[in-house]
Amino acid sequence: MKNILRIITILFCATNSFADTYQINAGSFYYSPSELTIHLGDTVVWINDGGTHDVNGGISSINGESFNNPESFNSPVTNVIGASIYTHVFTVAGTYNYDCSVGSHALAGMVGTINVVNNGTVVDIIVNSENHTTLETAVLQANLATTLSGDGPFTVFAPSDEAFNSVPANLLSELLADNDALTSVLLHHVHSGNAMSTDLYDGMQVLTLNNDNLIVAIDGTNVMIDMASVTQSDILASNGVVHVIDMVLVPTTNDQTVMDIISNSPVHTTLETAITAADLDETLSGVGPYTIFAPSDDAFDGLPDGALDLILANTEQLTGLLLNHVHSGNVLSTDLADGMEVPTLNETNLTVSIEGMTIMIDFATVTQADLTASNGVVHIIDKVLLSEYSEVDTTVYSIIKTSPIHNTLETAINAANLDETLSGEGPFTVFAPTDDAFSALPAGALDELLADVTLLSEVLLHHVHSGNVFSTDLSDGMQVPTLNNDNLIVTIDGTNVMIDMASVIQPDIQADNGVIHIIDAVLISEDPSSISTLLFKENVKYLYTINLLGEIVDKDSKEKILVDIYSNGHSIKRYNIYK
Repeated sequence: MKNILRIITILFCATNSFADTYQINAGSFYYSPSELTIHLGDTVVWINDGGTHDVNGGISSINGESFNNPESFNSPVTNVIGASIYTHVFTVAGTYNYDCSVGSHALAGMVGTINVVNNGTVVDIIVNSENHTTLETAVLQANLATTLSGDGPFTVFAPSDEAFNSVPANLLSELLADNDALTSVLLHHVHSGNAMSTDLYDGMQVLTLNNDNLIVAIDGTNVMIDMASVTQSDILASNGVVHVIDMVLVPTTNDQTVMDIISNSPVHTTLETAITAADLDETLSGVGPYTIFAPSDDAFDGLPDGALDLILANTEQLTGLLLNHVHSGNVLSTDLADGMEVPTLNETNLTVSIEGMTIMIDFATVTQADLTASNGVVHIIDKVLLSEYSEVDTTVYSIIKTSPIHNTLETAINAANLDETLSGEGPFTVFAPTDDAFSALPAGALDELLADVTLLSEVLLHHVHSGNVFSTDLSDGMQVPTLNNDNLIVTIDGTNVMIDMASVIQPDIQADNGVIHIIDAVLISEDPSSISTLLFKENVKYLYTINLLGEIVDKDSKEKILVDIYSNGHSIKRYNIYK
């Protein structure tokens, strides 16, 4: 059974083509084609070839009687050549008649007919799909074809062939050979009812035919069913609807432990390796119950370069780190409360923060909750919870030291003797300019800066805040005090976050004594003793000219100054002023 469960956790990318789009041209005095046969869910677009036309599916322009179409459709009048007159998705089968209501166009023969034929049952849709041959085989093997061809209605979340093709052949054969397991998996993809995409909402629970629940998560246009994304929705059938998803859904089973869930997960390869290396796999397969906050592979990839190797090389440190993610007890998401502290098996406490639908465990976000097992529950998180027990060096300084794009910053920190400070308890929030940011300074400025320890220290401390400030803590117009007693101004425009004149290009790199945000420019203090003075020294060859929008508009001789006159946010006049 464990191998079978491994089958149903494989992610894949799917492309599908069910619904089609048809074009009808409208001219003098015709619709071309005037008769069209399409399938349920198909789209028709009318294009204007010339003249003034509409698409009237309501009252006949010839006899004044209703067309009595299965569903109504009408368009405004359009006279733009090449423009779309109207677009309509046909969701009800039947025959549709329509005409052009402009003038006497209908009497002149400008009429049309569309026949919308049913796609058949949900089984017919699967059978006729080029991308669901394995699902078809599975449905037939489990003797579910007759059931799913019944009256319904049924909502089917249909994985494509790519899902099954990604499964090792022996495991797929094992699943197809076990009818009980196969039936459980398939029924976990079927809901008794007609659930269109417009019926789904964030947090909704969809009951399946194996008496389990699927959780709906909606973020903008992205719709998730458990861990699967809906790649195509609302394929209409005579007895329900089919939604294509990019993952085979995992039914809840009491046969799997929390360790089984981790082992069978495609996004927990590193965590499984770490648990095995620490000899904790037997423990987590035991009676429990255990609550596991399980960092994904991406979470481990976010650790500083070399940190994971150091962790894996020291069993004691590794055990401490892993136990910092385990609670002795069964804690579901519904049991969590804002401000709650959850004790771990390495005798630390994790702090819960809840805002709306977002659950944070310390500084990690829960990306999927409540994967229940026979001996507990697993919650997937997006960061590794670094414990004080672990002695792996992951301070803000060590992260900068190991970063391939912060060589200059490392050199500057060492020259200013700030390495011990930034390796201390903190917490510190560091806005870390890249090597490219330092390279953009005027010629000679960096050398002079490195030669003046006092000034260098002041500049570097202008990039450090005493405290833990994550991107979620920032707000537009916020002032962030720095260790050189100055303030940085935060500007937020959509997804773009500015710290003074610098853009944040990567936020929230977690350290055990703070957090790092990577920025694309060196921050310049208004204090005259800072780098701003250095840049204007006589021996500096070039100056940057910055306009009122904060944009660099010129790099020229220090003898020239540009003055921009602005109106409504736009430069309308520029003056060159020479000393």
